[in-house]
Amino acid sequence: MKGSRPPQAELTRDTDMSKTAETRRVIEGMVDGLNDHRIADMGEFFAETFRWMGNRGCGTKTGLAEFQRNWQRPFQAAFGDKVCIDEARLYMGEWAAAFGRQEATHRGPLFGIPATGKRVTIRYMDFWKVQDGRIQDNWVMVDLADVAAQLGVDLFRGEGWERYDRGEAEPPEVPGA
Repeated sequence: MKGSRPPQAELTRDTDMSKTAETRRVIEGMVDGLNDHRIADMGEFFAETFRWMGNRGCGTKTGLAEFQRNWQRPFQAAFGDKVCIDEARLYMGEWAAAFGRQEATHRGPLFGIPATGKRVTIRYMDFWKVQDGRIQDNWVMVDLADVAAQLGVDLFRGEGWERYDRGEAEPPEVPGA
């Protein structure tokens, strides 16, 4: 890298590796709770003051009540039969990460798209920080553009870079690359 290197992995630098088993227990229980469509009693897994930080369209939720009201309720209203399937999980001290998919039927409104009855796959990535037996922070990426496409709405209006993959357009040249 040219120039000075920015600090890396500051949040995980001092993780307590003896906490790995506890973190795993919390995350596995939480995923089971989400798959059971629990909302009201998720404080078993999340701290009252936890932060849920999602990508554009998902928003940021500060505190358990806001997460329940502004993520869990609208998500379950749109996808009441959803099932979360983590394809991989990693545990390291107070930290855990996963990626996977939710399989669901579009049964309620989603970003202005009325219920379609279509089966969709919702891809995601999660990173969690667990302290004192509860999730304190949750960084989330949900592939909402793909969900919209499955429901017939192209958020990129045909300009997504997949058009390069399909040979429909040439990627731009980068001078000096």
